[in-house]
Amino acid sequence: MAAERESPSWNVRVKRIYEPPDGGFRVLVDRLWPRGVSKSRAGLDEWRKDLAPSTELRTWFGHRGDRWEEFVQRYRAELEGNPGVAGFGRECRFRPDTVLLFGARNETENEAVVLRDYLLSTPGPA
Repeated sequence: MAAERESPSWNVRVKRIYEPPDGGFRVLVDRLWPRGVSKSRAGLDEWRKDLAPSTELRTWFGHRGDRWEEFVQRYRAELEGNPGVAGFGRECRFRPDTVLLFGARNETENEAVVLRDYLLSTPGPA
């Protein structure tokens, strides 16, 4: 049996869960289920609550723009200490297209953006 190989052009995108699916391996990375979205409409492949910011951090942030930079620092620290992140990053490298889904209104300042940037900046297996 041949070993799986890293996709030569792996990609991680972010997208609001309220937008229609457009392919890719769809992963919800919010700790709470988004309002008004049925599980069938979401078209998820996985729901990874374990990759979301802690409840304390999410509550503190409250999607306040003045807290964004500190949120990024705190969430990245949580990601570094999260044993599930490395495994998820390895999984992403074997898929050509992973879509991190989020429910927030702000499309540029949310946990999916931080997670994507973290995954793309983390070196893969040697």
